[in-house]
Amino acid sequence: MLCDVCKCNDATVFLTQILEGKMHKVNLCEACSKEKGVQDPTSFALADLLLGIGAAEEIEKGAGTQKCPVCGFSQADFKKTGRLGCSECYVTFAEGLTSLLKAMHKGIEHVGKLPERAQRAVALSHRMRALAENLQKAVADENYETAASLRDQIKQLESELSNSP
Repeated sequence: MLCDVCKCNDATVFLTQILEGKMHKVNLCEACSKEKGVQDPTSFALADLLLGIGAAEEIEKGAGTQKCPVCGFSQADFKKTGRLGCSECYVTFAEGLTSLLKAMHKGIEHVGKLPERAQRAVALSHRMRALAENLQKAVADENYETAASLRDQIKQLESELSNSP
């Protein structure tokens, strides 16, 4: 198998990355892997390798000596390790990280996961809030038929919430 970079030598280093459920493989020869710093962890630019050559430079645009006020992590540290020092680093380096995060993930905010039961409870709770707001508007507008219908829907949702485990 040939190197994906130089297309001349046999690949001896095989890297795999999974993005949005799709697997991307990078096959490098010894010379190209050394050039990229794969075998030298102290100079390994993970962002460059995963996002394309020069991608980590996007992080550095604007403020080359900027450091996180909480942990003291710099943009050069991120380029070397491929990791940030603390949660405040995301705020400190937000400008350069936004485009990198969009390229690496589905979005730029962590959404997390909820168990199915909890998702149902949250959805019912949101629906309850919306109905309560609509009820207040209907009463303010003196639309009592709509208000009565909304009141009945709220009672039904309350009973569903109290019956759910």
